[in-house]
Amino acid sequence: MTAPDFTYEYALIAQGILTVAGTDEVGRGPLAGPVVAAAVILDPHNIPDGLNDSKKISLKKREVLFDQIVNCARFCIAEASVEEIDALNIYHASHLAMCRAVEGLGNVEHVLVDGNKIPRDMQPPATAIVKGDGKSQSIAAASILAKVTRDRHMDALAQQYPGYGWDKNAGYPTKGHISALAELGVTPHHRRSFKPVHNILCHQ
Repeated sequence: MTAPDFTYEYALIAQGILTVAGTDEVGRGPLAGPVVAAAVILDPHNIPDGLNDSKKISLKKREVLFDQIVNCARFCIAEASVEEIDALNIYHASHLAMCRAVEGLGNVEHVLVDGNKIPRDMQPPATAIVKGDGKSQSIAAASILAKVTRDRHMDALAQQYPGYGWDKNAGYPTKGHISALAELGVTPHHRRSFKPVHNILCHQ
């Protein structure tokens, strides 16, 4: 398995573009909770070891890398709310969260975006990289910050709304989550535009 590297970033730096950010989002698929994005500008001389797509790293390793990234990089973490997801759709809401994260960084000359589309409202010039969290260390760092932040948020919500298993499933439509929805009903943190939630609301 090849790990992400700094090739994309170095190519831009060689052109005189010094502030290169990577951005990624987490949480498109869940039935509950916000979509969370992060944007990160790494210091080329101080890149944490072991950066990779957050889904390929253990929980323990993600937590360690999270602390290392926030201590050595410029970063911003942002989100789009459940209400925004339902109003805009998840695709546009995830782009909104990424734009907010990049904007929160301040001065950015170029953005490396995970995925095949550049968000319409992204202000700096940007490059879309398919599976970028496995290719660019800046995007990988952003994916780790976004995932750890969202998982912690869902853990906290699980304490307020026991029974849905959000501390285990992070709001994704697992069998347990679907059956809890049917038994316990829809919470304010569920995405009403998502079919399993919408169907339950229709039958109430």
